[in-house]
Amino acid sequence: MPNVPCVPSQRPSSHRPARLALATVIATLGLVAGWLPSAPAAPDEPVRQSAIPRRPGDHGVGSPVASASYTDLSGATHSVGDADGFTIFAATSTSCPLSMKYVPSLAAIASELPQTFRLVLVNPTASDEREAMHRDAERIAKSATTSVAYVHDADGSLAQAIGLQTTTDVVVIDRARTIRYHGAIDDQYGFGYALDAPKHTYLRDAVAALNTAREPVIAATDAPGCDVETRSTPISPSDLTYHREIARLVQRHCVECHRDGGVGPFALDTYDDLTAHAGMVRDVVRRGTMPPWFAADTSPDSTDETAPGGTHAPAPLTWANDRSLAESEKATLLAWLDGSRPLGDPADAPEPKTYPDGWRIGKPDQIWEFAQPQEVKASGVMPYQNVVVETGLREDRWVRAIEVQPGSPEVVHHVLVHVLRPADDDVPQEDREGYWAVYVPGQSVHSYPEGFAKKIPAGARLNFQMHYTPNGTATTDITRIGVVFCDEPEHEVRTAGIVNTRLEIPPGAGNHREDASITLPTEVMLLGFFPHMHLRGKACRYELTRGDQTTTLLDVPRYDFNWQLSYRLAEPLRLVAGDRLHFAAWFDNSDANPANPDPTQTVRWGPQTFEEMHLGYLEYYLPQATPGEAASGEGPWGRFVAGLRQTDLKAAFDRLDANHDGQLTPAELPDRLRERLMRLDLDQSGDLSREEAALLAR
Repeated sequence: MPNVPCVPSQRPSSHRPARLALATVIATLGLVAGWLPSAPAAPDEPVRQSAIPRRPGDHGVGSPVASASYTDLSGATHSVGDADGFTIFAATSTSCPLSMKYVPSLAAIASELPQTFRLVLVNPTASDEREAMHRDAERIAKSATTSVAYVHDADGSLAQAIGLQTTTDVVVIDRARTIRYHGAIDDQYGFGYALDAPKHTYLRDAVAALNTAREPVIAATDAPGCDVETRSTPISPSDLTYHREIARLVQRHCVECHRDGGVGPFALDTYDDLTAHAGMVRDVVRRGTMPPWFAADTSPDSTDETAPGGTHAPAPLTWANDRSLAESEKATLLAWLDGSRPLGDPADAPEPKTYPDGWRIGKPDQIWEFAQPQEVKASGVMPYQNVVVETGLREDRWVRAIEVQPGSPEVVHHVLVHVLRPADDDVPQEDREGYWAVYVPGQSVHSYPEGFAKKIPAGARLNFQMHYTPNGTATTDITRIGVVFCDEPEHEVRTAGIVNTRLEIPPGAGNHREDASITLPTEVMLLGFFPHMHLRGKACRYELTRGDQTTTLLDVPRYDFNWQLSYRLAEPLRLVAGDRLHFAAWFDNSDANPANPDPTQTVRWGPQTFEEMHLGYLEYYLPQATPGEAASGEGPWGRFVAGLRQTDLKAAFDRLDANHDGQLTPAELPDRLRERLMRLDLDQSGDLSREEAALLAR
């Protein structure tokens, strides 16, 4: 299968292999990276407004559009959903300034559309002149590769049926009239600004994804433009049907796991399945435990009085993988479950979702799996198992999609996959330098947009760190990993962790807080978060401090060890040198925690679930670095690692210096590191100075 290009690269193809390696003696802190949130919004409405990603459920994604007929400028009559593939309904106007700017953009998109897409331009402005509309229609259709229609929707009925909100808005539906994308063309134009070229090509990206049977990474955005006058007509609960509304909702939020071959305990992809489990579905939806999503509301004006850390204002971030139900979706599902649950007309059903050979990333270019089954005992506790798999790669490869599939998901709690380069003799000892891939409940896929990828070098081996949880029946497991290759990207994606290995949770503590942080030595771009704790984990929070201002980036007030999730940002966040990233976590070691193995014990760091971890992973890239560049020596990666070593060591020194005298005595050093660290006592004073400790970073 040919490679899928991540992005055309202008850089030479030969680079030194990239590797992050911090001194293992820095046991108190780990790598971290991140990126910069935009400045806090002013109280008043901003002058400049651009396309901002939104939660898909709030923007109608996954919902059906009404059946409607319309007539184009040529007099031909069409019906919504009569196309064989996808239909793009793009609002436009010959009198709205922003719509006029987007005519060349629509023409360019029409010239490159796959044959499975059809473009319908919808002009809802009654007073627009017919001559001007014909001129725009001809301009856009002139070089189009597929069917283009222009509709003067003078009464707004088509716009209302489709859900178009502004004169730059776009809705993409499939042949079953399900909304698959709703938002802006791109962000080149908005209120109060214009760019020479867009930074984000939302519609193009959505078309590329849907054309390859993938969901758009960003499926919904605002679309700044002239408002379209529509009147919403709420659906009565008695009118809700399984085929028209509920099947789409369950398909979008549940079927990923609850299907034949999925990790869910039962399927929900048929009417009979859903009604058979209606009581359980109703309960978990009302309690907010399903679909699994635990990030607090990120709207700028939201606060959380009940969070363990107290009141705070979350940053206005948007998540690309938000699993939560929008309030309207939740109300729809509960109303149908509480009612007579009508089946409806099968003709209204959505297109079925398919999972080729069980892979959510599509057909992999390469699959690696265990050479021998791993034995999992019936009961008790199993230590982590490390299974090394040879890749057989003869050249460096770039990967744009990764999926980990346990052979026996009922006993696999989580999997961490590390890349072992040919020179690596040992498996990774800790998680400070991040992971290459991960499987945890609710997270098994890493998929990156165009221009981003992870590297796997020639001759590499994959180390699978397996956490098995016996469930009463002895079994075996053969876990596998599938990847989709691509050409060299513009940016190399990496993972690192904010770590506190010196955590100490007192017996009976119900709300114990632990902290870890690091100061960034250079500019980095943050792609997402992945917090990790064990059974006593209660809540956690990532924060950014710049100067005297602290901003919450991610708040998880209800952490659940059973559903460890990644939180991927819809837009990368830029952080600059000197920014401080902080990871705070709260633990419940009391007898009120039903999952607590033993509330009488002091709990410290350890890999088993009856121990604890305080580990805040981050996914990031360095904007100034060349993909594949070495992680040591010269260049951005080398400077980044050296800077992290220095800031890591400074924080570690300050934490160990109990009497704050600027010296570390042997008594202040951890037992396991005392002998090694005291070798740095070059002046034989019996203590370590900051200068002597700094030698660790070299």
